[in-house]
This record gives sequence, structure tokens and C-alpha cells, in this order.
Amino acid sequence: MTALRRALIVIDTQKEYFEGLLPIQYPDRTESIARIRAAMEAAEQAGTPVVLVQHELPTEAPVFAAGSATFQNHPEVAAFEDRASKHISKQFSSVFAGTDLEAWLRDQGIDTITLVGYMSNNCVLASAAAAEPLGFVVEVLSDATGAIGLGNEAGNAPARQVHETLMTLLQSNWAAVADTDAWTAALRAGKPLGKSDLVTSAARGR
Repeated sequence: MTALRRALIVIDTQKEYFEGLLPIQYPDRTESIARIRAAMEAAEQAGTPVVLVQHELPTEAPVFAAGSATFQNHPEVAAFEDRASKHISKQFSSVFAGTDLEAWLRDQGIDTITLVGYMSNNCVLASAAAAEPLGFVVEVLSDATGAIGLGNEAGNAPARQVHETLMTLLQSNWAAVADTDAWTAALRAGKPLGKSDLVTSAARGR
């Protein structure tokens, strides 16, 4: 079996999710950012590339405004910026839309991407789905991501429900979902994470 070639994609670990209008609610953001940093350190130790992604909008935008205080990465991630393999600025939910990430991953021989960061209910979900037609294997670390509670004309869902539902959904089709410790063990062993599939998940869900 060909050895896995992973890259850790750190999505939007910006202060907007801590001090701005979109504070992460579940898992606890102080815990999830610590797990993100742990994943980055494990990747560095294993020689796995780390890609830092930041969402960037015009200066007049209410969130992620270029140059604003909340545009900056959380200090736990900012301390790693000089050691990252690549930096990406994006304007869409998916890390692939309007960026050169796909081309860079292929140039590096990457076949598996591990997603951490924010939010489970937006950029993590969109990036995992976008990776499918590109042929990348996707992993998502459940304790190194996070969601917000949502309420709109279609209904209401608390953050824990949003996050746990999306982790279950991702594991059923688009990604292998695990916590950071399990992923670190798989990384060191050079092994893939286990994942379910839609038929099996549907049978268990009935």
C-alpha cells in the first residue's frame, strides 16, 4: 500500500471567532484552539506540511475585514505563522474556491487533507465537500473544529447539535472524523483514519 501523504489545513483560526461577531460555542473555543495547536505541532514533528488559511473581506465588511484586529489569527496559531508551509487568503467558504491550494497540494504529492479550524458549519463543511470531486481523501478533527448556534426562518439549532450532527454527516460520506489524539497516532503510524459510508450510516441510523 502506498504511504499516505497528508497536509494539515488550518482554516480561519482568526480572532473573529473569539473576540468578534462569530464566537465559537461548541466545543469550547479555548479547548479547540489548544487542540488545533497540538495538531500543528504533531504535523511539524512528523514532517507533514501545514497550510494556514485566513478569510479576508474588504475593509468595510462587518467580519474578517482586511487589516482589522479580528482578521488576525488567534495567538496560538499566530505563533506558528513563520513555520507554516503555505499561507492562503480566501473569500469563499471552501478553501479551494479562488485559491491555488489544489495546484499546490498536487505539486507536493498530497493525497490526504486534514481539516481543522472554524467553522464546522461553514468552511470545514464546504471544504470537505469541495474536496470530493478533486479526489482528495479528507480527515476532520472533531475536537479541533467548532460551531456556532444558528437561528433563522428555517429553524433553530444549538451549537452542540450543529457540530455533532455535522461530524456525523461528514463521517457518513465526505470525511474520516476523529479526535486529535487518534489522528496523531495515525499520523505517526502512517495509517489512514477509519470512516463509515452512507449505506452503513443509514442502516445504523434507522
